[in-house]
Amino acid sequence: MPSATPFFTTRRAFLRACGALPAAALVGCATPGARAPQRLRLLGEATLPYRMNFQGTTVGGLSGLDHDPAKGMWVALCDDRSELQPARFYTLDVSLAERALSVEVRGVTTLRTAAGQPFPRRQSGGDVVDPEAIRFLPRGAGLLWASEGDSRAGQSPTLRQALLDGAHVRDFDVPAHLHYASQPGTGARDNNTFEGLALTPDARTAWVAMEAALHQDGPEPGVGRPGGPCRITAFDVASGRAVRQVAYLPDAVPRAPLLPGGFSDNGVSEILMLDAHRMLVLERSFSMGAGMSLRLYEIDTRGASDTLPAQRLVPGEYRPAAKRLVADLDDLGLSRLDNTEGMCWGPRLANGHRTLVCVSDDNFNALQVTQFAAFEFLESE
Repeated sequence: MPSATPFFTTRRAFLRACGALPAAALVGCATPGARAPQRLRLLGEATLPYRMNFQGTTVGGLSGLDHDPAKGMWVALCDDRSELQPARFYTLDVSLAERALSVEVRGVTTLRTAAGQPFPRRQSGGDVVDPEAIRFLPRGAGLLWASEGDSRAGQSPTLRQALLDGAHVRDFDVPAHLHYASQPGTGARDNNTFEGLALTPDARTAWVAMEAALHQDGPEPGVGRPGGPCRITAFDVASGRAVRQVAYLPDAVPRAPLLPGGFSDNGVSEILMLDAHRMLVLERSFSMGAGMSLRLYEIDTRGASDTLPAQRLVPGEYRPAAKRLVADLDDLGLSRLDNTEGMCWGPRLANGHRTLVCVSDDNFNALQVTQFAAFEFLESE
């Protein structure tokens, strides 16, 4: 993070501390600049109550979202690090019609360790998780879910398979260069690891996106300065091993904080496959006093170098994925922009178009909101 903000090392820490700040310090105006192409059309919004109680758990912090069209089932992953209640996901009823969206929580499932126990609180050490992304596997194989881990607990990011009842199936083999490192200036940045997860249509490949660059790959984005490359890694689902990786360059922070030296950041918050090779990448930025910015891009993984063997990415020695703007969500008529971290395909509309459904992580902060938004997705020409 910028050196001028020494008291907050992550966006989550800052936003959770903002409960004492006036709302004007958090909510901002529209993103300046040219309007984005209109490849999304807003269909509807829905919100859940702040700190809603469901079967003894606190609903909030929803950082992953997915829909199984075969079963009509929806899941939302909570990023509670077992601090309020054990790590968990919720099942939802989602009803989508023209210009209308409704969401109801129907069930909650506790995720479990390989030993069959709920994941411990971070203060307890051990296998600490920070759940961030979730995808259904076909044919009753359960779910994939990604965790950022916890650097202070010595737990690096993980990609895991679980059954629908939360039982652990296996861990994937995460390459060592994506781990938190003991050597300064190398490895993953704290709370900037596995943030996005996408599954190819044939479910043979799972892509996992780092939120920010590794220490050795470049800086985090700043105002007027793009960040270093975020690595997006492809895993073979059958073997659980990484098979390829591409580099993605996030934008500069689009708006300066209203107070000089105020907190700001930008990074990848979710990814989603369009087809076997094309991917949607959601960039989420926050600047103190200026609010959120959400931009959706499209990339083609075939056009980028394979960076998996590279321990350090040096400009000019690799080819990043070229990106094309799909939409600036500030242009789409939403009632507000919040900390959107989950994104999935919903049911197709009567005209055959796909629907894109997103959810925001409220950080269990009263000044934020758990917001679901549904869009009609228009394919590019």
